[in-house]
Amino acid sequence: MTEVLKVSNLVKRFGGLTATDNLSLDLRQGEIHAVIGPNGAGKTTMIGQLIGELRPDAGTIHFMGQDITAMPVHQRSASGIARSFQITSIFQNFTALDNVALAVQAHDGHSFRFWAAARKDKSLREPALQALEQVGLAHRADITASALSHGEHRQLEIAMALATKPKLLLLDEPMAGMGPEDSARMVRMLQGIKGSVTILLIEHDMDAVFALADRITVLVYGHAIATGLPDEIRRNAQVRQAYLGDEAAAE
Repeated sequence: MTEVLKVSNLVKRFGGLTATDNLSLDLRQGEIHAVIGPNGAGKTTMIGQLIGELRPDAGTIHFMGQDITAMPVHQRSASGIARSFQITSIFQNFTALDNVALAVQAHDGHSFRFWAAARKDKSLREPALQALEQVGLAHRADITASALSHGEHRQLEIAMALATKPKLLLLDEPMAGMGPEDSARMVRMLQGIKGSVTILLIEHDMDAVFALADRITVLVYGHAIATGLPDEIRRNAQVRQAYLGDEAAAE
């Protein structure tokens, strides 16, 4: 199976704090790989290094076989790494379709030609509509973003990322702030796109993680204490003690 991402011995320090501690992990093509851990475990710092916002103090990051450790953010994006909420901001007065079409336009390196009505450009409209279909928002394509619910906003952000045809999608807590109904809808949507794009998922909702992940890595103080299949992570005594809680053993 093709290795999409390989992180080797990554280290990031902020003064006396080691936020990433000799971290190694890999992502295989088409899988959903979840990274979980308590607050302060170093998940945000890890994402910052993967996307290029933070430069590691040691270690390497390889993407599709290429060393991208020193590659800037825009080049990583152009090479196929997308972060759901960082593609572009949602324009509240634009429709869902407009927002996704503009994300495609921006990724392709065009200027924001608002007056040109990006949604009328077939080369932008078709991938935008396809992405909205993927996330279950095609029926809301002509709805102004300000009229969408919080859960739909998160779906729209993911559509904006998918429309750029990424090889790797970084999702940082996509269920944050959602109620049970929206969370369940998001899980179904992610299950629907599973296999079509490799996903690194950061998420606190353990029900969602165990429903979605092919493999799970557990971070504690910037160090990966375990990586394995969901059932292996559930049974791991060190993981239960550090994060999941002893009740996980009884599930």
